[in-house]
Amino acid sequence: MRLIDGFGRRIGLAMAGKNPWGGGSDDSSGSDSSDTPKGDKGGKGPRNPWLPPGSGGGRGPNIEDIFKNRGPEGPRRKGGGPGGPGFRVPQRPGGKSWFPVVVVGIIGLGLLATSVHLIGPQEKAVVKTLGDYSRTMDSGLQFSLPFPIETVDVENVEGVRPIRIPGNDNTAKLILTGDQNLVDLSYIVRWNIKDLESYKFRVVDPEETVQEVAEAAMRASVAEKQLDQTFSGQGRAAIEQDVKTRMQDKLDLYQAGIRVLGVEVEKADPPSQVVDAFRDVQVAEQNADAARNQAQGYAQQVLAQAQGEAEAFDKVYEQYRLAPEVTRQRLYYETMERVLSKTDKTIVEAQGVTPYLPLPEIRRRAQQQAPATTATAPGGQ
Repeated sequence: MRLIDGFGRRIGLAMAGKNPWGGGSDDSSGSDSSDTPKGDKGGKGPRNPWLPPGSGGGRGPNIEDIFKNRGPEGPRRKGGGPGGPGFRVPQRPGGKSWFPVVVVGIIGLGLLATSVHLIGPQEKAVVKTLGDYSRTMDSGLQFSLPFPIETVDVENVEGVRPIRIPGNDNTAKLILTGDQNLVDLSYIVRWNIKDLESYKFRVVDPEETVQEVAEAAMRASVAEKQLDQTFSGQGRAAIEQDVKTRMQDKLDLYQAGIRVLGVEVEKADPPSQVVDAFRDVQVAEQNADAARNQAQGYAQQVLAQAQGEAEAFDKVYEQYRLAPEVTRQRLYYETMERVLSKTDKTIVEAQGVTPYLPLPEIRRRAQQQAPATTATAPGGQ
């Protein structure tokens, strides 16, 4: 209530033309000290912020001084700040600010950066205007409209991109062969981009498409081969070429814009559950092959010998046809010489000669005496 009464008395003094803010220089103009509100005597009343600058009636700075001191030229700018004492933002000639120029420059640099493109020698880029494909950029320095009017997507079209199937080396990829056996295959597919426009807009996930097409082609190719063919080098080469052809045909049908460079089979093993039994079978097959090769070698040797004897007989027969008696006599002598050279012989000539010569006995005695003579020879010296 005291606060309300104080405001009421001040309003009444103001309406009577007296100073409502207490004593001061204005009190000498016929104002009665008794009309002064309690608490305003002795110049202790509240200050009047609406007096002109420099007047003492307000007992302090007025509102104009307050706002002047807090303006751009006030003491808050003079005592420090980002640039130290007395710092001011530089201005253009004419007193205008550089801020609009800086903003325009930054925007211009951004537009220039999105309009100039340096494309590498193995790269190409597709340009989309407002989200729709418009053209393809080749290698070199190229230009486009600034973002977001045109967007440029650069891709390496010459680089080789490998895909390993299966991706984890510890994962088995079992495929059924033509003779109803399972084989664990791991292989690598190498590819690159043939048509960038089709690559970007025809398929959603190119790498996943390549992987799925490769698995389908590998299963179809292995299904046409026997188990032994998947383990041999020649069989692997045939499978790799067949898979490559199948993949390229299927990707061209999809218009995927992908070129298959090659397929390499890294591993072709039986399933881990039957690997021991399979090795036993391989050893048995190797032994059978060795025995078969040995038999074939012996057969070829016997055949060659028989052919040689037949050729020799043909030559003798030709000579026999030219001179039968001479050839017959020669054959007789050669046969007797071959037979008698391996037997003991007894020679009987004319009368008066002992009809029997124990030539075998004499030969045996001579052979027995020869070692004995050799053994006693060193002692007799």
